[in-house]
Amino acid sequence: MSIYLGEFIGTFILMLLGSGVVAGVLLNDSKAKDAGWLVIVVAWGLAVSFAIYAAGNISGAHINPAVTLSLAFVGDFEWSKVPGYLAAQILGAGLGSTLVWVHYLPHWKKSNDAGAKLAIFCTGPAIRSYASNLVSEMIGTMVLIMSILFIGANEFTEGLNPLVIGALIVVIGLSLGGTTGFAINPARDFGPRIAHFLLPIAGKGKSDWSYAWVPVVGPLLGGLLGGALYKMLFLQQYHWTYSIVI
Repeated sequence: MSIYLGEFIGTFILMLLGSGVVAGVLLNDSKAKDAGWLVIVVAWGLAVSFAIYAAGNISGAHINPAVTLSLAFVGDFEWSKVPGYLAAQILGAGLGSTLVWVHYLPHWKKSNDAGAKLAIFCTGPAIRSYASNLVSEMIGTMVLIMSILFIGANEFTEGLNPLVIGALIVVIGLSLGGTTGFAINPARDFGPRIAHFLLPIAGKGKSDWSYAWVPVVGPLLGGLLGGALYKMLFLQQYHWTYSIVI
């Protein structure tokens, strides 16, 4: 199977499950209505884990442009493959969130909050301050990338890595996610935002394109910063081949 198809499948699963839990918590007449932030964050962590299990042996399961660019920057991924990975990730994320719209189809008309409907597809700030929001996304993604690189430099029981990464997503969400909703992944925000813009969602509002650059630029900068710090501090001591696979 093509490595690009693997990335597509991985991000598709990520967004089907990730957007799915947000829809369940926010849409009216859902049995999960008002289950809360903890449920959302834990489900996102598990979504990442199972996306990695699905795509890890095919593509390495980057499922995130910030991961792909950071690994290319530290020398553990070929730059020639970067455009294909990014395209597959964005398309997979967009399709995954589209299927969430289909899955919850009767619920959209029952819900009047256009902001909540947008939040099912993409992130938004708790307090809109572009500079602060950008820094929040950079910090969250820097922690993500440095932690992934640390995890890759250690040996875990076979098959455990995806669960460790999922736990990492949970702790980032709980500790750092309250400011922006912790996109920490340009594909999971940009692809679904396009889907929100294009789909005939009942009662939807605007897709907030004025904010859309923050969850793209912030994670990319934060990922490169995390990769640079790791490379500067630790890569001279040992070198390893990135593997998040099972």
